[in-house]
Amino acid sequence: MDLNIVDVVARWFHFLGVVVWMGHNYANVIQNPLFKPAGPDASSEELGQRFEAAMKREHAIFRHASLVVLVTGAFMLWHRDMLWDVVALQSGNAVLGVGVWLGLIMVANLWFVLWPHQKKVLGFIPATLDERVRCSRITFLSSRTNTILSFPALFFMAAGAHSSFLFG
Repeated sequence: MDLNIVDVVARWFHFLGVVVWMGHNYANVIQNPLFKPAGPDASSEELGQRFEAAMKREHAIFRHASLVVLVTGAFMLWHRDMLWDVVALQSGNAVLGVGVWLGLIMVANLWFVLWPHQKKVLGFIPATLDERVRCSRITFLSSRTNTILSFPALFFMAAGAHSSFLFG
């Protein structure tokens, strides 16, 4: 199979992954603009099986979209023989590299900070009410961090790939 065809498919999956991942971030900010901790009367029984199943699906799609973006982006850079120059912020690839590093920070934040705490908030992992409230604050801030970082990440990735005359 021609790698150029795979590159085109990877570009589309990369684009769709970004739409799903960033769209979830933006929707979360719009739906929940302020942090609201769970009240003392909240319990894990209130979640219900349907809600839990829906949350597992939603969060799985959201999390895995970040991996699709990461893998397809790395493949496209590798295919163009740019991966190591971009990661090392070498020469004309530094602008794109800043966007890539912001994306890597966002993926790490999602998988290593947000998701472990979110599992407790949603009741996927047993936790006391105090622990769930503490974790809900962490997930709130972690989600907002990714949303804020997404703007410069998208800018630097697009500018690095399509606006070399600005930074060259």
